Amino acid sequence: MSAKSFDRSLERGAKPPLVILPGLICDSRMFGETLAAFPGSMVVDGFYNGADRIEAMADHALAHMPERCALLGHSMGARVALEVLRKAPERVARLALVDTGVHPLKPGEREGRYHLRDIGRARGMAALVGEWLPPMMAADSLRDAALVDRLYAMAVAAGLTIFEAQIEALLNRPSVDALLPTIVCPTFAIVGQEDIWSPVAQHRAIAAAIPGAHLRVVPGVGHMMPAEAPLAFNQILGEWLDQPSPNDNVNFQYCVEGEV
Repeated sequence: MSAKSFDRSLERGAKPPLVILPGLICDSRMFGETLAAFPGSMVVDGFYNGADRIEAMADHALAHMPERCALLGHSMGARVALEVLRKAPERVARLALVDTGVHPLKPGEREGRYHLRDIGRARGMAALVGEWLPPMMAADSLRDAALVDRLYAMAVAAGLTIFEAQIEALLNRPSVDALLPTIVCPTFAIVGQEDIWSPVAQHRAIAAAIPGAHLRVVPGVGHMMPAEAPLAFNQILGEWLDQPSPNDNVNFQYCVEGEV
């Protein structure tokens, strides 16, 4: 669905649609069951047009999303979502931060990301994803061959150029410490209980830093939780989308200063 179609739905008083920002070397294949469960939802695909900075990724997202939406970011996409909110808070009706973190660069992080990059350069994208993907998933999920094959194909298709651009974006990510306490829209922090890359403790800290935010933990799944446990994930999203928000039905196209 186009942004113009979304905007027409807002003019009729509908709730803002769900827009998903995917994470590192991920695209809409991560969210197939969520897209099916929430008609009118969309994923900003295209790997952020190859951007190598979070700020440029946010600009790409803003250019491809409707004027107002319920914004969900997964992993790196959550950092992009926060940058979208920083740049244009009036366009975000509610926020979901999924399997992510808000911390600055950690010791050894640069070396770890470059290690994967170097595997890709030496042995190809398939070898890189073969190292990267298994730790992203819970043990039970790794036994689902069809799921693993789908996520593996998705990540390999992104290609090494996109991987290198996106890790540079993550290594140069902007601080959000001052931003989090200013967020006023309904916000959920959602995480798989077995996510060792972005553990539950990080999401507990996120929820504590954002006024009124809620923490939701999905048992038995890892970092790829939206694909590992789509039914549980979608149930939480339904709860998040139903959270009261006084501005859900405001048509900002027709607002002037002082009316909101």
